[in-house]
Amino acid sequence: MKTSSDFEKRLLGYGLLTAEIVYRLPDHPRFLQSFLLQTEDMAPGFPELTRFLDFWEKEIEGRIHSVRVAHQNLIEPVDFRYADGEIVLH
Repeated sequence: MKTSSDFEKRLLGYGLLTAEIVYRLPDHPRFLQSFLLQTEDMAPGFPELTRFLDFWEKEIEGRIHSVRVAHQNLIEPVDFRYADGEIVLH
């Protein structure tokens, strides 16, 4: 039986990342605008978020003002347990 890559990523420590990116556009520099990003990422290095922010800096004209990050592990020790026995019905 093959496990899904999503499940394997969760076992490796990936969790749900929500990042609020606050930025300014060049034509309206006094206004702050907000962009929400949600993806699976690994704390504390956040490689997916870092890759996205590098892309933003190179390709998008909006200058980043701040980034606020929330991260939640999707599988925690209480969520993942091995069975101690087997129950057979019929």
